[in-house]
Amino acid sequence: MTRKIPILLILFLTMMNQCPLQAQQENKMKWFKDAKLGIFIHWGIYAVDGIDESWSFFNGYISYNDYMKQLDGFTAGKYNPELWAELIEASGAKYAVLTTKHHDGVALWDSKFSELNVVDKTPAGKDLIAPFVDQLRKHEIKVGLYYSLLDWSHPDYPNFTRTEKRYDDDPVKWDRFVDFNFGQINEISEKYKPDLIWFDGDWEQSAEVWKAKEIKELLLEDNPNVIVNSRLADYGDYATPEQGVPVFQPKDKYWELCMTMNDSWGYQQNDNNYKSSNQVIRIFVDVISKGGNLLLDIGPKADGTIPKEQEEILKELGRWTKKHAEAIFGTEAGISKDYFSDPSTLSPDSTTLFLFLENKPIGPIAIKGLKNKINRIRVVGEGTKLSWDIKMKQYWSEKPGLVYIEIPEKSLDENVTVIAIQLDGKIDLWEE
Repeated sequence: MTRKIPILLILFLTMMNQCPLQAQQENKMKWFKDAKLGIFIHWGIYAVDGIDESWSFFNGYISYNDYMKQLDGFTAGKYNPELWAELIEASGAKYAVLTTKHHDGVALWDSKFSELNVVDKTPAGKDLIAPFVDQLRKHEIKVGLYYSLLDWSHPDYPNFTRTEKRYDDDPVKWDRFVDFNFGQINEISEKYKPDLIWFDGDWEQSAEVWKAKEIKELLLEDNPNVIVNSRLADYGDYATPEQGVPVFQPKDKYWELCMTMNDSWGYQQNDNNYKSSNQVIRIFVDVISKGGNLLLDIGPKADGTIPKEQEEILKELGRWTKKHAEAIFGTEAGISKDYFSDPSTLSPDSTTLFLFLENKPIGPIAIKGLKNKINRIRVVGEGTKLSWDIKMKQYWSEKPGLVYIEIPEKSLDENVTVIAIQLDGKIDLWEE
């Protein structure tokens, strides 16, 4: 017995040490978890010709020299960060993420570590990040900055294109590149104090080679509350699925789906395959019902204007989010579709169940397995009180009956209607 006591004591002390760290992490992540909606902004020289950002030369669709000729056309002449921030706020988004540097290595700020930046190499001739960051903070929108770990333009980075490498093993060059990477990461951290850093490009090297642990430590030293996505070779704070909506609820406590409005991240004038506002809203609903966030992308033109199609989607999204805010922001993941066929969310205290109706109901909607007493049912953002009817509740069985709710056609939203069911306590569902 005497030998077991120290082991138990060590386990106890370890658990005690972990609890404050866990509480600190949860406190740091709270705004992100509650935000639900962010706007991704892919802006760079690739907007000049409207081609794939960085990938067009990496995959050999265009020569590197022809790709870099776009530097001469990147004017940002109509760039209005205040209008950007106003549009993002109007969409209902609580945070925004701007590409500070994509895989092509072109920085949107005046980096002292590389002349390949918009100040030195383009007609824009100024830092494009600082005024946008200022406007986001003015509108109380959290600041996110994207940074590519890999840099296909840098002479000390091993990979150049899919078929061409600069070297296979050169520790001296690699160490120089690591110093460069740390320098630029530290620059954006110190200059802009972002709430979130969105890394990309980690797949080409391991965590050890990138020195991912040291990068995370560097960022936390400057800002203990900064949040990092999962693309820092697994040293991130939340998962980042891309484009494909998860079929099942992810196991990650914090996650975010990043998604384009059409088929392109950056501006491409020939890509008109836009999702409708209804499709975007329904995807958003699916994401929040699974406890995640949606990071919806826009791609401004080279002059800094936002395409009309993208602006219209953001405005309609904003109309819908404003009307249904209580069912969106700060909510928890909803109930299984075994109980209700469409998406749902729960209020933070789990006493209100929000149902999202993706289509016009044919007859009353139905909920199975709800054990709670219902206090009230209403249409969110419209106020109409709804009546309900319970069928198949047998006096001799504890199993709850079917709750049927009739919704007047005049109360339906043009995109997705939301119903609030106010319960007599925390939601209690039947389990076999």
